[in-house]
This record gives sequence, structure tokens and C-alpha cells, in this order.
Amino acid sequence: MNLSKKLLLALAGASISAPLAASAQEVASLNGSAAINEYMQQQDVDRFRAWESKNQVTSVNQFSDVLPTDWAYQALSNLVEKYGCVAGYPNGKFKGGNAMTRYEAAALLNACLDRVSEVTDELQKLLNEFDSELTVLTSRVDGLESKVGQLQAQQFSTTTKLRGEASFVIGGTPNFNTPVAVTPAVAAVAAVPGTRTVAGVTVLCSAGTTGCSGGSRAQAARTAKPNATTFNYDARLAFDTSFSGKDLLRTRLRSGNFSSFPFGSGSQVFKLDKAETQGSGTSSVWIDRLFYTFPVGDEIKLTAGALVRNTEILTFIPSAYKADILDFFNLAGVSGTYNKATGAGFGFNWKQKVAKGKPFLVFDANYVAQTGNLVSGTTNGYENSSIGAFDSDSAINVLTQFGVRGPNYGAAIAYRYGSANSALRDANLANSLVSSGNSLNGVSIAGFWEPLDSGWVPSISAGYGYYDGGTALASSGAGLTQTITTQSWMVGLQWKDVLLKGNNAGFAFGQAPFSTDVAASQSMMYEFFYKYQVSDNISVTPAIFWVNDYQRNAGSYTWGGVIQTTFRF
Repeated sequence: MNLSKKLLLALAGASISAPLAASAQEVASLNGSAAINEYMQQQDVDRFRAWESKNQVTSVNQFSDVLPTDWAYQALSNLVEKYGCVAGYPNGKFKGGNAMTRYEAAALLNACLDRVSEVTDELQKLLNEFDSELTVLTSRVDGLESKVGQLQAQQFSTTTKLRGEASFVIGGTPNFNTPVAVTPAVAAVAAVPGTRTVAGVTVLCSAGTTGCSGGSRAQAARTAKPNATTFNYDARLAFDTSFSGKDLLRTRLRSGNFSSFPFGSGSQVFKLDKAETQGSGTSSVWIDRLFYTFPVGDEIKLTAGALVRNTEILTFIPSAYKADILDFFNLAGVSGTYNKATGAGFGFNWKQKVAKGKPFLVFDANYVAQTGNLVSGTTNGYENSSIGAFDSDSAINVLTQFGVRGPNYGAAIAYRYGSANSALRDANLANSLVSSGNSLNGVSIAGFWEPLDSGWVPSISAGYGYYDGGTALASSGAGLTQTITTQSWMVGLQWKDVLLKGNNAGFAFGQAPFSTDVAASQSMMYEFFYKYQVSDNISVTPAIFWVNDYQRNAGSYTWGGVIQTTFRF
């Protein structure tokens, strides 16, 4: 019998014989032998804790069987000396080679957690010193938790983000006098004999298709005045949905009131990047993007959609010049290959996997059928699906690109095949469509370099494109057509943080797609802009541009300017 049990029996005997001995009822409350055993065990525990407190281990060197060469010496030293949560045996040994029961492991872990959670003097000193800051931080965290809870309760979707952009554009082309071509409906009115006032012009027309005096039928029938100052808008709402965090389903709504001339048509050089026509100047709302992109492995992405744009599914466009004003300069000066074809299609992207910040190679290929875009008899462009997506007349565009991209530079070679009815974008020609029975093959090379830091040195972007055949012109007085070849090029300079941080300025010059086969089409174009960043979400960009020998202005020069205000949210 051990000492504690002997002591317990002695105390029990003494309590029975003592004058103040417990009554029979109090003895009965001990619940017999079970209570006596519990009491004995508690005495053992108390005695061990007293010994442990008296003989607390404060250094790993107090263990006679622990040596500095042991593999766990440093870990044991930290537990003993830093946290004081490891004890040995009464004989001064740690017995590190013995097996540990789960109960012993739980007791050791609990002891260490208790000590780690204690507030030390040093920690208390820090808490006192930064008490006010911690109070403010706690208040902010509480506020954030409240806002996060509110956002979760009111969120639009757990998988979809709404992105918006609205642009207001005030602009005009004072020396642009060529009217819009006659539309069939107005031509019929003008052909009726008698005096007519159409689009603000009074004319006297005889029967037939000609014979109007007081202004040509084309002037009488025009639906816009290219030389007037206009106030237009373009609004876009994109719903970006991701199901895995790496894929993207994009649905975008768009509306605008740009007319074809002078800023809305991709068939002329003053096409603005922010202008898009749908029904020529109407303010309807339509879906202009609907596609799905998803990764295959670490280096490949695939895209497919009913409304996808070939330039938007490229890894990058090789240009640092981003005025967002004239469409031609925004497309690296090679709008014959990067022609923004939009319709049913699919794409493939390969991007070399490298360490972050290292140069990488890319290869892109996509197929887009505009399915009747700009085809005679259609009114809604790429919304018309009456022509097959793989039909030779469905404005097929096949675009491929191979390039390299570094931290502050990039270059790419691109090739585009265009079938009948595909467009030669931003061309300085009377006709920018590939005629029936013909096809276009275009190649381009473009690249850019930009300084890593802001300063007097600008980024430099340049591009050149060559486009073989496709576009056809009617020969004068004959029922024949002549296919032509075209070229284009540009150089753009852009400076960061001009006058104020976040503001950019730029200057670009070049030639939109032109042909040496056509007179008065080899025009030079110039653009200058300054982008003032009002805030992270609002920018104001005044810009001016000029072109000589403009085919659609009877071969005369013309110029224009805009003030573009863009809101992003």
C-alpha cells in the first residue's frame, strides 16, 4: 500500500474516533468505497503537481539523458526553455526513446497550448502601447464584417460580376462634306416627279432614277451631315460569369446612337473605337458578345461562342498605343488583319508557361463567320444567321498570330484569310468588302516597346500590313471588276504621367489601308490625344485628327476632333 492510501486510512480512522467525527449521514454521503478511491487518486495528483512545481524543468540541460547531438535537441530546447511546457521524470531523465500513449500526447499538447496562449509581460507591454491602434483596427474589422455581410445578402450573384462602361463623345469633322449614299427607300421618293424636300434639301426631280435639280439625289437622300458637330453615346454592360475561377462566360449588352458617318462605320478611316452602329443610328439595345472561354491544362485556352470577336480572343495585340480614339491606330495600324470580325466562331490560344516576369511565346488561331455582316439585304449585321457559319459567302475570317511578349515589349506576325463579304477595316477605298468569288490574304508584323518608368522617353509602337486581292472595283463603263492589293502602316508614340500622374498623351501617324491601283487613296493620317484621368473610373480624352486625299471626301483633305468622356464601373 502506498503512502497516500495509508494516509487516507489513517485520516479515516482518526475521523471516526475524534470528538467531532462525521455523522453517519455524512459518511454515507461519501458513497462508500468508490468515494474513498476517488479521494485517494486526487491526493496522488495533488502531490505530483506539488513535486512538479518544486522541481520545474527550466533548461533542457537538466535532463541527464538528452545530449546536444540528439536530432530533436533544438525542438525540445524550445519547448522547455521558451514555453516551459515539458517535464521529465523524478529521476531527472526525459526518456525520449520511450513510446508515448495517446493520453500522454494529449496532456503534453494541452500543457503547451496553455502556455502559448498566456499573455507574457512583453506581449502585454505591446498591447498597452498599441491599445488605441488596436481599438481602431477592431472597429474597422467590425465595420468590414458588417459590410461583407450586407454585400453577401445583396450580391447580384455568387458567380457573376457586372462590368459597365459608358462613353459620351462630342465631335465633328468640319471639312467632311461628302454625303451618305442614297438608301433605296429615299431613292424611290426622290424619283417621283415634282418638288421634294428630303433631309433638309429641296430638289426638283423628274421621273426615273435621275434628273433631280437643286441638289443631287445623293445629297437629298443623306441621313446624316458628316460635317456637323454631334453628341453621341456608347454604353456597354458585361455579365462575366465564372464557374471554376479560371473560365469565363461573357454576355454583353450594348447600345449607342452613332450613325455610319462620320464615326460609326468600319468602312472609313474616321471610325472611332467606341462607336458601333446597329441599324444606323438607332438607340436599340442588343447583345454584341456571347461566348465561353475555358482552360485546357496550364498553357491552352479554348473559346467558342455565337457572338465572338477575333481580336478579343487573341493573347495580346502588339501595340502600346492606346488612345481609344481612331479605330485604325488602336489596331497597331494593321486593321486589314486585326479587322474586329464579330460573329459565330471559336478560338485557340497557346501561351508558353514561364516564371513570372519572364518573356513568353504565344500562338493564337481563331475562326469567325460574320454570317452576312454587311451583305446586301441584311440590316442587323452579325445577328443575321440565315447564311451558314461555314458557307463561303458567310464572311469567313481566319486569323492566326505568333508572337513574343516580355515585361515591356511585344511583337507578333499575323495572317488573316477573308472570304467573300468579309471586310477590309478602316480602308481608304470606295469599297471595303471582299467581292463575291474572291478572297483576301493578309499578313502583318507589329511590335512595341515601352520604358519601365515614366519620363520623357515614350513607348514606341509600329505595324505594317499587306493584303493581297479580295477588294474589287467596278471598271468604268464596263461590267468587269478589278481586284486590288492594299497596304497599311503606322507609328505611334505615347507618354505616361504627362503633367499629372495617371494622365497619358500620344501622337500617331500612318496610312490606313490604301492601294496604288486607285487614285487619291494614298492618304496620310495623323492623331494627337491627351487622356486626363479624373478618377479611377472616369477619364476625359480630347483628340484631333487629320487626313489628306480622303477617298470618301472626293479625294480632299479633312480633319476632325472629339472630346470623349468614359465612365467605367
